Amino acid sequence: MWQDDETVMISAIEHWSYCPRQCALIHVEQIYDENVFTLRGSRVHERVDTATWEMSGTTRIERALPLWCERLGLNGRADSVEFHADGGIFPVETKHGAQREKRHDDLQLCAQAVCLEEMFGRAVPAGAIYYHSTRRRREVAFTEELRAEMEAVISQIREMRRTGAMPPPVNDGRCPNCSLVEVCAPAALVAGRQAYHLRQLYRIEE
Repeated sequence: MWQDDETVMISAIEHWSYCPRQCALIHVEQIYDENVFTLRGSRVHERVDTATWEMSGTTRIERALPLWCERLGLNGRADSVEFHADGGIFPVETKHGAQREKRHDDLQLCAQAVCLEEMFGRAVPAGAIYYHSTRRRREVAFTEELRAEMEAVISQIREMRRTGAMPPPVNDGRCPNCSLVEVCAPAALVAGRQAYHLRQLYRIEE
């Protein structure tokens, strides 16, 4: 059994694979902020964040379904899960943007699948990312490679929480769209780190 401080939120997997520093700010420092992108996402998720169910033909669709996996120490929630008449289980994660492949989205969805497999005792070989802007789905196969990467990310998150070490800022193309860019201050931190290394290199006194 995992201790409470060892349990990893499924959302942390997406945050870490996108930017480890963002993950630490949210899941260790408990800092979160909104920008236009997160607000759009919140509006899109209003429906799927409400626990409910409906039938679509012979398929039962559960929304905001709680998830957990004792083996990996995971917990979280699925936007929606389709339970098909033939016994198939198909998780669907909703994103507000246009359709495009993002590894961090796939890892998050894979973690949901692993939880569903343990909870229901059935294989979950695939799921989908639903893109609200285009009303299209992109199917994701949960390959052995994706599952191994997902478990590695979980271990990295757990180690970060254990040590409390803050990952360094990246200051790259990910930063302008991040809601935590002002809190993180990547440009200032990177500039300060570079200045420190220059002082050490040329032995410049403060």
